Amino acid sequence: MLHDRILCELDVDAGERRSSGGIVIPATAAMGARRLAWARVAAVGPHARSVEAGDRVLFDPEDKAEVEVNAEVYVVMRERDVHAVAADRLGDESAGLYL
Repeated sequence: MLHDRILCELDVDAGERRSSGGIVIPATAAMGARRLAWARVAAVGPHARSVEAGDRVLFDPEDKAEVEVNAEVYVVMRERDVHAVAADRLGDESAGLYL
């Protein structure tokens, strides 16, 4: 990866969702508001400062660029397009979620 780019794997459960009443909402259903998505970081460029491989990031799926590598689909984005980072590496030091 170059510069501040990050390569992410989309979460497998990012497709369909369940409402609070238990109704299954398919991924193709239109929503009134834009919905952000979570993905796991697979690789980062040398200038990425807040994100490391293995972190989970929150991003806008409409601003993504997809690429296929070895029959796997990944998302490529700039670090500045990430809205939040959930990092296991922080442990008990804090909540582990940066917004």
